Amino acid sequence: MTSSTGAAQGAPEGVPPRPAGATSAGRALLDEARRLAPEAVALRRALHRGPEQGLDLPATQRLVLEALGGLGLEIRTGRALSSVTAVLTGADDGPAILLRADMDALPVTEDTGLPFASRTSGLMHACGHDAHTAMLVGAARLLAGRRDTLAGHVVFMFQPGEEGEHGARHMIEEGVLEASGTRADAAFALHVHPNLPAGAVRLRAGPQMAASDRFRIVVRGRGGHASAPHTTCDPVPVACETVLALQTMVTRSLAADDSAVLSVTRLAAGTATGVIPDTAELGGTLRTLTEPTRGRLHEALARVAQGVAAAHGATAEVTVEPGYPVTVNDAAFTGLVLRAAADALGPEAVAPLPAPQMTAEDFSYVLRAVPGALAFLGACPPGKAPHEAPSLHSARLDLDEDVITTGIACEAAVALAFLSGHAPEDAR
Repeated sequence: MTSSTGAAQGAPEGVPPRPAGATSAGRALLDEARRLAPEAVALRRALHRGPEQGLDLPATQRLVLEALGGLGLEIRTGRALSSVTAVLTGADDGPAILLRADMDALPVTEDTGLPFASRTSGLMHACGHDAHTAMLVGAARLLAGRRDTLAGHVVFMFQPGEEGEHGARHMIEEGVLEASGTRADAAFALHVHPNLPAGAVRLRAGPQMAASDRFRIVVRGRGGHASAPHTTCDPVPVACETVLALQTMVTRSLAADDSAVLSVTRLAAGTATGVIPDTAELGGTLRTLTEPTRGRLHEALARVAQGVAAAHGATAEVTVEPGYPVTVNDAAFTGLVLRAAADALGPEAVAPLPAPQMTAEDFSYVLRAVPGALAFLGACPPGKAPHEAPSLHSARLDLDEDVITTGIACEAAVALAFLSGHAPEDAR
């Protein structure tokens, strides 16, 4: 296996061994992916050098369009965002499956020392979206080479704005789900994970990733001189007590088999040490795995904050900004992914994810509209144990680039399995 810290040019020197448990068709698919890997790795590194943030990614879009050139795909770009949608039409009629990659970077200053490190100050592909994009371009190349054997359509969705900008929702509003001329019948996405063994594919039926909402609480008291707090209504201890009360709220409002995470990540008050301020402000995120729990905790958050403030003669203004929904994998499609990945990569590479993760994903918007799944692809760099590797969103994130081969094969295998399993009888 080769880490991103390997050779600066071309493909990694190491190649994944052929999985012994894969089928002959799966091994052929992996061999095709391996041949496509050098170009995919080069694309990943180009994207990594020039990260862009948000919904407007003109240079990224340009690289993707160039990489998809000559494949005979129907390509369109977004109106309100720098998205790319490419449609592969097979030789026969059949269903449509959507494959997604996100393309945006994070406001992180890179600290990896990679020879292809970010050249844009304050921006970095710290969540692996550069690898996602490269893998999906590779899958498009692989599947385009098999066009004559396909019954149906494959929609390749390259989206900006996954990191908090609701890019998937914008693309749905612009018609990505109907890009093939009919509504997509299924959808699939991969997300690299440096804290899983390289090449491992993990997913679970049902909730896999959390809904994530932001909250802001402004405690309003009455300021004054710090030497006479009895003449004021000090909002600072009220804010501190609110932080503790919110933690108790979560542990005492939910059943032991339910899950939620509330994190207060910002607390601000005052301008001088001798002045008790009029207000104190705190903010953070709330993450939940079901919509009923999400709604219940929204109400409880306001009730607790306002109750604590009232007990001290202050007031609390609570604002909750809804974020991404819960990412829910369809049970039947999850089974298809597990089988297809095992055929291509070998059964030893594939296993159900034992528990949901409390991170959030805007692919959840797609999965609310059509059945499908998101899977994690282990990308722990060589020489590190998964629990030691820098996590996603870290300034030191490194990936094993050999898993780009794995990702190309996995995405192609899932698309082929779905189309062959749902093709009309006369097209088989």
